[in-house]
Amino acid sequence: MADDNIVSRDDWSLHRKGYLDQQRHRQKVEEVIKQQLGDLIVDESIILTDGKKSTKIPMRSLEEFRFRYDYNKKNHTGQGTKKMVPGEIIGRENSKGKGSGKSGAGEEPGQDIYEAEVTYEDLANILFEELKLPNLDDKKRPLIAHDRPAFNDVRKKGLMANVDKKRTLLESIKRQAFSQKLSKDKLRITPEDLRFKTWETQPNFESNAVILAMMDTSGSMGQFEKYIARTFFFWMVRFLRLKYENVEIRFLAHHTEAKEVTEEEFFTRGESGGTRCSSVYKYALNLIENKYPAAHYNIYPVHFTDGDNIGSDNIRAMALMQSLLDVSRVVGYGEILRTHYSSTLMSTLKRIDDPKLRLVTIRDRNEVYAALKTVFS
Repeated sequence: MADDNIVSRDDWSLHRKGYLDQQRHRQKVEEVIKQQLGDLIVDESIILTDGKKSTKIPMRSLEEFRFRYDYNKKNHTGQGTKKMVPGEIIGRENSKGKGSGKSGAGEEPGQDIYEAEVTYEDLANILFEELKLPNLDDKKRPLIAHDRPAFNDVRKKGLMANVDKKRTLLESIKRQAFSQKLSKDKLRITPEDLRFKTWETQPNFESNAVILAMMDTSGSMGQFEKYIARTFFFWMVRFLRLKYENVEIRFLAHHTEAKEVTEEEFFTRGESGGTRCSSVYKYALNLIENKYPAAHYNIYPVHFTDGDNIGSDNIRAMALMQSLLDVSRVVGYGEILRTHYSSTLMSTLKRIDDPKLRLVTIRDRNEVYAALKTVFS
């Protein structure tokens, strides 16, 4: 028969339905995460973890599209009246029982809500999409991070693992075409057709950067101020280590005096003494001068405090901040306040007219995310 009737056919698109549903679910989870990101990153279950735990977020359950029978037999969008005029509203959503603000029990059925589990890695990947080191100068790269193999030649001998399939096929076709033995049914590859990729190691230069994490550990830093500052630096450290290989992080703590501490001490250190912010700026400048010359390093000092600085120290702090700006790519200064008034130190630093100085104020937990984007964008 010339024409065959097809009785059945496998629709392979149906075999991918589970995968497509999984992708759709993942996309919906990411949308919910982005909407609640400000609250999620300050969750104690994430901050006080080793990075292996997970948290849960509430979200609506996903349902397949289907026809539903309307028991109430109401008019819906698309039915309208016989005499329609342009601009006529043909349907409105019934808000009764859906948070419209009316008192009394609602009549509409609720929506199924369940908790989706979000791992630390998923949350970090979404958070770090918009973050980067600003004003990074690629020319400042005196160090070699590691050697990188580069395939830049093809030879007739080598390891079978490095065989170049495309060039091998071309050599076989070329040889058989010249010998007039090229067949459409059979394509024979002989040892003389084999071509192998070879490589040479080349130095892989990367931009060097150093981050100076500076935190106020004076007695005026209460539980709220400590938690917000540690939360900011928690995500800052993980963002830098995930997206940049050749970045150093130095941890500086201060009250009236400043000193360098380990990472563990930085996140667990207690509070005592008064506050003199100029001490940590001076310490940072000495560290830059002795170990991180501005000609070779991208420098990013970031300082968080409650702003309760000794009044007589503000002018000196402003002068040292200006010196930091002269050698840095960006300087971040953040204040954690519970009032609507800025500190005298913030007011003093606002006199500096330099786009490299990025000032942030945090009064609520969910403002940490905005502070991260302000400093690292």
